[in-house]
Amino acid sequence: MKTVNQILRTKGTHIWAIEPNATVFEALQLMADKEIGAVLVMQAGQVIGILSERDYARKIILEGKSSKDTFVREIMTAKVIAVHPKTTVEECMALMTDKHIRHLPVIDDYEIMGVISIGDVVKAIIEEQSFMIDHLTSYITGR
Repeated sequence: MKTVNQILRTKGTHIWAIEPNATVFEALQLMADKEIGAVLVMQAGQVIGILSERDYARKIILEGKSSKDTFVREIMTAKVIAVHPKTTVEECMALMTDKHIRHLPVIDDYEIMGVISIGDVVKAIIEEQSFMIDHLTSYITGR
């Protein structure tokens, strides 16, 4: 079974973060510039939240607020669900499905190692299944 660590080795360990006192507009600009769907909210080197496009849609747009007048700390998700580098892809999929989340920070010994998305997890599962199908096909056909 593939692990989060293997995903990070392929994807990379870039961490995009913003401070809680930044405006939501600044966070959205960062997400657009980096082509990501969520950004970690960090203060003094510690993860204190996560802000996603979903947070923006539900807490700014639907409530008629302005992203230029609202601070990240006001709409971020403070209860961050994270995984360890040794967590399996299947465990991540189950967690993301159960908690209805699309991004998981990867933390080892209180150090942020990276962030994986639902897309990363689905890609890893497809790769594993393709490998298994190819292997079984070779076995069955004797090639």
